[in-house]
Amino acid sequence: MKADTIIRTEGMRALRNQLGVVEAERFITLIRRDNFDYTEWQRDLWPDKSVDEIFAAAKEFSNNRHKQ
Repeated sequence: MKADTIIRTEGMRALRNQLGVVEAERFITLIRRDNFDYTEWQRDLWPDKSVDEIFAAAKEFSNNRHKQ
């Protein structure tokens, strides 16, 4: 299991790489301001997918990223 500091660092790096510095900061502000519920958001994001389907897709995505 990774330490909290490492997760924060990697998470911020991922956000910056994907969104850029300004949009990453904006994303964090939106999450904090809106009383964000990650679990509820995930349910709404893929309402027609089972946990197993989401897990398989995430695993495939991760494997493909590591091959690049």
